[in-house]
Amino acid sequence: MTLPSTPNLKPDRRRAPGTGAPPLPGAAPRTRLAEAPLILIVDDTPANTEFADAVLTAEGFRTLTANEGPSARSLCRERRPDLILLDVMMPGETGFETCALLKSDPATAAIPIIFLSALDDVPSKVKGLKIGGVDFVSKPVDAEELLARTRVHLRISSTNQDMTAQQRVRMEELRNAQRAILIQPGDCPDAAFGVHYEALEETGGDFYDVVQIDPGVFAYFVADVSGHGVGPAFLTSAIKALLRQYSGPVYSPEDTMRGIDSVMRQILGEEQYLTACYARFNRRTRQLSIVSAGHPPLVVVSAAGIAQTVEISSEPLGVFSSLVLKRKDVYLEVGDRFFLYTDGLVEGRPGGSRRAGLERLMEACVGHRLEPIAPAVAAIERELRQSSAESVGDDRVLLGVEVRP
Repeated sequence: MTLPSTPNLKPDRRRAPGTGAPPLPGAAPRTRLAEAPLILIVDDTPANTEFADAVLTAEGFRTLTANEGPSARSLCRERRPDLILLDVMMPGETGFETCALLKSDPATAAIPIIFLSALDDVPSKVKGLKIGGVDFVSKPVDAEELLARTRVHLRISSTNQDMTAQQRVRMEELRNAQRAILIQPGDCPDAAFGVHYEALEETGGDFYDVVQIDPGVFAYFVADVSGHGVGPAFLTSAIKALLRQYSGPVYSPEDTMRGIDSVMRQILGEEQYLTACYARFNRRTRQLSIVSAGHPPLVVVSAAGIAQTVEISSEPLGVFSSLVLKRKDVYLEVGDRFFLYTDGLVEGRPGGSRRAGLERLMEACVGHRLEPIAPAVAAIERELRQSSAESVGDDRVLLGVEVRP
């Protein structure tokens, strides 16, 4: 069945609004299953919409119709059709313009669009596909072709949605598994720390841990695996195991970092590396021993409100077979605090530098030094986020530790 070149179709019976076109001659009675796909037909010629409507409803599809782009876009946001049949040549807003606007709206971007048009030249078809259409059917439209293409793209869309849902479930499981291995302040209250952890994606490449070596000695560790996604997320569980393996009393802070590096060099992928800061604090001697591997400097804030950084120039882990590590020791007093973090916390302000971000971090740490450590960490992160004037662009970790009697 094809559409006449000069539309002159008129319905031969009355119908209630929204019930679709009357059945085609000889067609079986339509069925209105709740699960039937909903298809939006957009054409400024009534005969064209009635024809497509009749073809689809005769096969059990649900339909909506619109005669111009703006009302079609409104219907899409309101009803979320499963597929759109879109005319190209319409007065005012063309089908190409309507498609571009639908694809730019997150609420409607995933709806597949099939163009219906008398334009059958290759440039027009290519333009429609580049804008975001999934197919191009030339007018006059053949009923069997329309049904075949509609069914194909509905199946493709359904498969894609199923795959996306399955991937979302898997990523949620990974996210939960990753968060499950992150220690919380309540798990080790004697460590006197607060932490903010935020992954840019479902799973993150940033990692932290706190290890109690003996009743008076604690190790604090923050790391950033280059790249994001599943690979770095899986690596965090390996890093946690290595950190605990090499953090006993028989290992110096340098030994701990070398042990992690020796394994990371064997399992990291090409162009991957690990920056990390390891800080071991002895509460009896008040000695803080710091080893950094290509990581942003640790921040120390005295009880009196004086902030300084501990700068250590060194190479990241997992890259060089002959790793050279440097260690610095700092002696702290009761009421002092120190902060480890990843670079996502001090980057992101438009036109700003990492150094400027570090200065803002130091100011925030000083400004919130009188608050308990856990609320202070949360307040510092909020202040930095507000000052960045943009959304998060990287994973963020801030780990703060308070020296107690």
